[in-house]
Amino acid sequence: MNVILFGPPGAGKGTQAQFIVERFGIPQISTGDMLRAAVKAQTPLGLAAKSIMDAGGLVSDEIVLGLVRERISEQDCRSGFILDGFPRTTPQADALIVLLNGLGKRIDHVISLEVEGAEIVQRLSGRRTCPSCGKGYHVVYDAPAVAGVCDVCGAALVQRDDDREDTVKNRLDVYRQQTSPLKSYFEQCGLMRCIDGNGSIQDIQRQICAILEGSTGDRP
Repeated sequence: MNVILFGPPGAGKGTQAQFIVERFGIPQISTGDMLRAAVKAQTPLGLAAKSIMDAGGLVSDEIVLGLVRERISEQDCRSGFILDGFPRTTPQADALIVLLNGLGKRIDHVISLEVEGAEIVQRLSGRRTCPSCGKGYHVVYDAPAVAGVCDVCGAALVQRDDDREDTVKNRLDVYRQQTSPLKSYFEQCGLMRCIDGNGSIQDIQRQICAILEGSTGDRP
């Protein structure tokens, strides 16, 4: 079972990806993690990527696809995998399909966690972190006993720059611009499955299971 997982920042994609990993026994594959691992291991692709990044450039699709090919060819991906953060463009999606066809594999489902922008802004802009002990809070869902003060160590809580409301809105705009054509692409392929991400974690997990357990392997 090979899955692509979409979701805007703050949609709970990380939580649900981990659930799929544990429930179905397939690894989560992040292109960012693969890139860092390849650079650290000084593989040929990692060295090529490092030289590009050191020069301030963007790593090419060719290198990223090479990393994906290497990763999904490993033993733990024999039963499937979850792709997180890739593809980001329709040319990447085209290249991924070709790559998988060459390996005798296919994408079974593309799952998108759908959450309204206003809810995402509230979720992310309300997050606070203790700079001393690292404990996280939320001003609405998990507020400290004293506003702005860590329950554990008494330090003043801070808001990360990328959790500020204007930054969150910009991140959502970028996400929509990137994923809108991809959603259309996978809808035309008959693979797109949209899930309401506004419910409880358990509700979302039930929806995921209904998709992955209900029709795995049935697509012609």
